[in-house]
Amino acid sequence: MRRQQTINEPVLISGRGLFTGEPVEARFRPAPANTGIVFLRCDQEQPIRIPALVSNVSKRARRTSLRNGTVTIETVEHCLSACAGLGIDNLEIELDGNELPGLDGSGLPYYERLQACGVCPQEAERKLCQILKPVQVEEGDAKVVAFPGPADRLHVIYELDYPDNKAIGHQLYKFELTPENYLRQIAPARTFLLDEEVEQFRSAGLGRHLTYKDVLVFGPQGPIDNELRFPDECVRHKILDLLGDLMLLGEFIAGTVYACKSGHSLNHELVRRIKEAAEVRMWESRVAARPALDIRHIQRTLPHRYPFLMIDRIVEIEGTKRAVGIKNVSINEEYFQGHYPGQPIMPGVLIIEAMAQLSGVLLSQELEHKGKVAVLLSMDKVKFRRPVTPGDQLIVEAEAIRVKSRTGHVRCRARLGEALVAEAIIKFMMVDADPV
Repeated sequence: MRRQQTINEPVLISGRGLFTGEPVEARFRPAPANTGIVFLRCDQEQPIRIPALVSNVSKRARRTSLRNGTVTIETVEHCLSACAGLGIDNLEIELDGNELPGLDGSGLPYYERLQACGVCPQEAERKLCQILKPVQVEEGDAKVVAFPGPADRLHVIYELDYPDNKAIGHQLYKFELTPENYLRQIAPARTFLLDEEVEQFRSAGLGRHLTYKDVLVFGPQGPIDNELRFPDECVRHKILDLLGDLMLLGEFIAGTVYACKSGHSLNHELVRRIKEAAEVRMWESRVAARPALDIRHIQRTLPHRYPFLMIDRIVEIEGTKRAVGIKNVSINEEYFQGHYPGQPIMPGVLIIEAMAQLSGVLLSQELEHKGKVAVLLSMDKVKFRRPVTPGDQLIVEAEAIRVKSRTGHVRCRARLGEALVAEAIIKFMMVDADPV
């Protein structure tokens, strides 16, 4: 078992943002297990937390930006890459500005400062996402693919090609992620751009504080007023960026990733696809598992019967907090005769009914609700996302928000695999099963 890790003590890293040029202080603090890497904008009236997850990515050119509402944090990839190199799972990073320090444009200063604090193991097991099937995204001649490889570590292959700039040209690099390899092979590699791109950035108000000594700028003959740290520094920096973007999964990846000419937006899309594939596997394993409550138990709890019993089995139940149930949608359902002939679609009201029935089972787990039936009282924030048709397996989830002696408030979702079908917040009144 590999355990999660954090740092031993806080450390302050300050500098100017690579793009904005604004001075900023970033304070890195140890975080409890299962926290993940979380940024905090402490310059706001109330500190704003922004977890380093792909769901929080804000679209930006040539960098990775995170957003919570209107509050953003720019250029997080070099910092996250250093965390990947050191194997850090949990960290809180407090900022007094909207961009992390750019430093020398590499991951080395972050790596060295965090390593100096000491990286310490925690009790919890590390979350590891193993690539079991190929996942590929592409755009034009650029692509990035994750496919099965080592079961406990990450291999990266990056192919870079600048046919119009002979100083960069074609570069290929293979890398295995370990702290030692990262420090020697990847961390020192700096961000780079072409000379013709400099004026574009400056006209957009970006990087005006930088000189050729501060950033690696390539002209036709090579770096301008600067020297390479590696002959193939460009492809190594692309791997540095990719490692930082992969951290947005919230878990370390085990397998092999091949990238060709990919940038941040393509890297982000790969992470989304890996996340979706992992979630589908999780749902499939739950569905295939022995039911937590079978149909006989459901019938003992709910008064509903054919043709109006909308839950076939319950695959997961967490006390009085959460339940997951299955509805197998068959062409033999009576309502398909009229809804609609020639184009059968499960009525939305029956999807809501399935949610309500699962909620009834969940609420019945409360001791004081034994012998009572959950009667729908009101619905809020009801949304339908996509149709459900014969042959589908509807996965219904109910999560208790607030439960009292006579009422229950439940957040419900229905999915096909990991695709959201419908959602609603439903309020129930608990009544006697045999009212006088």
